[in-house]
Parts: sequence; C-alpha cells; structure tokens
Amino acid sequence: MTVLRSILLFALAALLEIGGAWLVWQGVREHRGLLWAGLGVLALGGYGFVATFQTDPHFGRVLAAYGGVFVAGSLLWGVVADGFRPDRWDLVGAGLCLIGVAVIMYAPRT
Repeated sequence: MTVLRSILLFALAALLEIGGAWLVWQGVREHRGLLWAGLGVLALGGYGFVATFQTDPHFGRVLAAYGGVFVAGSLLWGVVADGFRPDRWDLVGAGLCLIGVAVIMYAPRT
C-alpha cells in the first residue's frame, strides 16, 4: 500500500506542478490574463505541499525521483492539453526516467 500511496502522491504532484506551470504559461504567454496565472501560482504552491507527504524522509531523494515523474507527466500533459505527439525517443526517454524513479524510490534499502 505504501508504494501505491507514493505513486498517487507523485501523480497528484505532477498534476499540480505541470498544471500550474501550464496555467501560468497560458496566462502570460497566451495572454489569458492574471486569473490564469494566479491559479497557476496556487497550483504550484499546492505541489510543494503534496511532495511533503511522501513517506521517505529525504528531500533530495523525493525530488530527484519526482523529476522522472515530471518528465513523463510533461509529455503526457502535452498530448492531452496541446495536441503534442511524442516520438519514440520521447517515449523511450520517459520510460527510462520512470525506471529511474522506481529504482530511486522503491529499491530495497538496508
């Protein structure tokens, strides 16, 4: 159950961080206004809190592992929100990142 909880927290963190950055992008780059950018800032703040709920006590480990989730999640966000089509190398890279996440977070430690 701990691994499932951790994966769900990573997914929520990705939704908040990537979604927040996308909202800021929309507000500023796409001229949608300060409301969009402000909502993005709130989502980004929420991401910071979600990361603290991981059970591993090491900030560096959690954030390093989250980096791999961010890579894969960003590509997925691009597909869903912007019509981006990743090529095979994008998918291979994302897969390698997720393997790295699994090793960093879930490898047995003594």
